[in-house]
Amino acid sequence: MPPTPPARGSSRSADELNEAIRQLWPHPSMRLTPEQRAKYEQLVTEWAAAVRAGIVEAA
Repeated sequence: MPPTPPARGSSRSADELNEAIRQLWPHPSMRLTPEQRAKYEQLVTEWAAAVRAGIVEAA
């Protein structure tokens, strides 16, 4: 039986999402605003899903 396809969510790759995270938070000592923090959390969640989808495809 083939593996379950990854859930459809983002069409962005893990690399694209990683770049978006880096642009949002260019330096670790910089504090994020509450709005930026919410965006950061969304991007990290989306990035993790993209990484998992890549692992499933590789398997």
